[in-house]
Amino acid sequence: MLMILTIISITAALQHAQQILAPMSFALVLGIVVSPLADKLARLGVPRLVIALSLLLACTLFVATAILLIEPVVNALIEELPRIKAVMSSLIDKASSLLRGIETISEEIENTVGAEAMEPQTAIPSVGDALWLAPSFLSQVFIFVGTLFFFTLTRDDLYRLTGPLYGRLKHADKAVARYFAAITVVNAGLGVVTAGIFLALGLEYAVLWGLAAALLNYVLYLGPLLMILGLGIAGALQFSGALAVAPPVLFLIINLTEANIVTPLLVGNRLAVNPLLVFLAIVFGLWLWGPIGAFVALPLLLWLGVMLDPRHSLPAKTAEDPLHKIM
Repeated sequence: MLMILTIISITAALQHAQQILAPMSFALVLGIVVSPLADKLARLGVPRLVIALSLLLACTLFVATAILLIEPVVNALIEELPRIKAVMSSLIDKASSLLRGIETISEEIENTVGAEAMEPQTAIPSVGDALWLAPSFLSQVFIFVGTLFFFTLTRDDLYRLTGPLYGRLKHADKAVARYFAAITVVNAGLGVVTAGIFLALGLEYAVLWGLAAALLNYVLYLGPLLMILGLGIAGALQFSGALAVAPPVLFLIINLTEANIVTPLLVGNRLAVNPLLVFLAIVFGLWLWGPIGAFVALPLLLWLGVMLDPRHSLPAKTAEDPLHKIM
């Protein structure tokens, strides 16, 4: 009972402190990912302050660029909402004509969709909403920047305070950084292939779909699932007949090829984690902190897995590691 109450209390505290812990965790994950580069620069004699400022600037620009690249996808989705609702209404009409005995439920669903379609869209926040949310957003940016800077600046000193865990901590950072370097290469290739195939197919916003595929693939299972659902709606909006299912089917083939052939060849099995643990960690992170929680769940799980695995107690590289060529 004491353990159950402790878990509930910790979970509640994590959710209550989301405004502080979410940007802090995101900054720590980015700091771990860039840690091998920081170590290499330190060995070359670059001052720690210069390293911390340079990596802070690079990471901030990377995050800002990712947000700017996501914006067209969101705007395109908002523009397509009326068409999506019309298609959903049509699908509900067809389903209600085929399924008998549930006329009442079907009518309620249709009325709900129709009422929502008549309501004005409020996807874009008003100026008052933006001003209200601005202090919270700025405080989270400040927490993110400060945590990333000071963690990069003092990471080695903090690890040395742990004594015998120093070597394992350094090795965990390198292992997770190599993994995400490989995954970034894979996701970039996935985005390019997806955009190219959809351009050949004639799908609208093909480049944006490729960008979404590359970004969402960082969130295992849930990201590709969202892509398939979105492509299913896009195919129904633009095509008819069997061609309407071509976008989700093609992406499913691309994703299965990436997950079962490309990623295992490049990443290997050294950081393999039980798929159920990965899925539960991502779902828990999404419930706890939203998109940031879903993103940081996997690297934190991998980092803990390396820390708790006795096989990774030595920081030396081995010839069997397929990732040492990347970093």
